[in-house]
Amino acid sequence: MRAEPAGGVMSLVLTGSPSLPPLLARGALLSPFKRPSPDAEFPRTRLVLPGLRVDLARLAAYERVCGFATGDDALPLTYPHVLGFPLAMRLMSDRCFPLPLLGLVHTSVDITRRRSLPATGTYELAVYVGGLEPHRRGTEASVITEVRDGREGGDVVWESRSTYLARHRTHAEPSAERAERAPLPVLAEWRLAGDVGRRYGAASGDRNPIHLHPLTARLFGFPRAIAHGMWTVARCLAAHGAPDPVRVRAEFRAPVLLPGTVTYGAEGGRFELRGSGDRLHVSGRVDPLP
Repeated sequence: MRAEPAGGVMSLVLTGSPSLPPLLARGALLSPFKRPSPDAEFPRTRLVLPGLRVDLARLAAYERVCGFATGDDALPLTYPHVLGFPLAMRLMSDRCFPLPLLGLVHTSVDITRRRSLPATGTYELAVYVGGLEPHRRGTEASVITEVRDGREGGDVVWESRSTYLARHRTHAEPSAERAERAPLPVLAEWRLAGDVGRRYGAASGDRNPIHLHPLTARLFGFPRAIAHGMWTVARCLAAHGAPDPVRVRAEFRAPVLLPGTVTYGAEGGRFELRGSGDRLHVSGRVDPLP
């Protein structure tokens, strides 16, 4: 790897994608020592991975578990998040990252794709922490992922902003609950098997114990394993479709317990996933870019 200064932010160029298990272990071990605060310092490093090629076998496994058509030349809209996840974990498991990795909640994702990305293309990944913000329930961090055309000086063709919440005591006044919109027209009912978290974890590399087994999920306060938030968005987008260029915004409102049954609803550019009693799990919208 090599370091290069870039506008006051240090760009660290990697020679390969980091291995996730050691990062998850390090993040777990350091979590009890973190003191989250919106005023805390955070890593100012921009991790860059050039010359990235997609593993087509792993891509096919991802497409199958998320419901995308397999064998398409273009990457699914959400797949670059998987490619950037190891770099994001390297930043969030770092000693200098102030939020504890254990208990960190993925609250939203905002994706912009400017053109389709061929599965056989070569790309440059960049991931960095966008900043910290106060939240009524704690502190929220934003993590930015960019994908550039692999050619020298290539343009950004895909980018995302994910927000992650560390819950802790705050002095914020309780906010009024958001009024829920009426449910969207139901287009499908999906019965989710108990192994969805394990299958998605194998395809994406995200083997967080809350997604893998009821016993490990109970250690973190969940009655059963829960589905990955990015799986729920990917599954909705596989059903909804997305044009090029496009912007997708989604909020994760409540965990999806596995196994379980959910309904997928959509109307116009909006989509959602609901559970029993019309409990809203995911809400989002798809907007074509001019």
